[in-house]
Amino acid sequence: MTTTQDWLKLQRQAHREFATRLDAVVDWDAPTPDTEWTVRDLVRHVVEEQQWVPHLLNGQTTEQAGPKIASLGDDLRAEWRLYSLAASAAWAEAAPDAQVHLSYDTVTVEEYLREQTSDVTIHSWDLARATGAPEQLDTELVEAVWTVFEPQEETLSASGLYASPVRMPDDAPLQSRLLALTGRDDRIPCPPA
Repeated sequence: MTTTQDWLKLQRQAHREFATRLDAVVDWDAPTPDTEWTVRDLVRHVVEEQQWVPHLLNGQTTEQAGPKIASLGDDLRAEWRLYSLAASAAWAEAAPDAQVHLSYDTVTVEEYLREQTSDVTIHSWDLARATGAPEQLDTELVEAVWTVFEPQEETLSASGLYASPVRMPDDAPLQSRLLALTGRDDRIPCPPA
């Protein structure tokens, strides 16, 4: 069983994975596996998600936190560093069983931590695929995110947050099966710009 302390370590690893891929960005307008997003859109999304973390972990609702979310500047690498650091610090201070008021539900800090870590992990692969950076993610991170997403396969598909799952052989590598749960097929190259 993965503990909250394990998930805090995994969260920091997911942020390192994303930062490594972010350093590889050359073309901000390049397409990503999220077909509606360019690299710039993808990075903005991930950075914006981090902006919410300290406010929501402080007990604010999305309505209370919304006005405090700043517009991002053009230097998305600097914005990532700033908000990744702030989110990581907030995670380290939060009580695992405290309540977090999300737009769609109230969950524990630990549940929100698992969700956020999983999202950053998947988008790290998206960014790697879009930039030609190494796509292999940390094995421990992939295994942990699998435990979050695999039991939610039907919910993920119905949520609209990810594309419909891709059929993948049972003997495919775990990372490939994880990506497939979120509608990604690592056997298919990213579409050209």
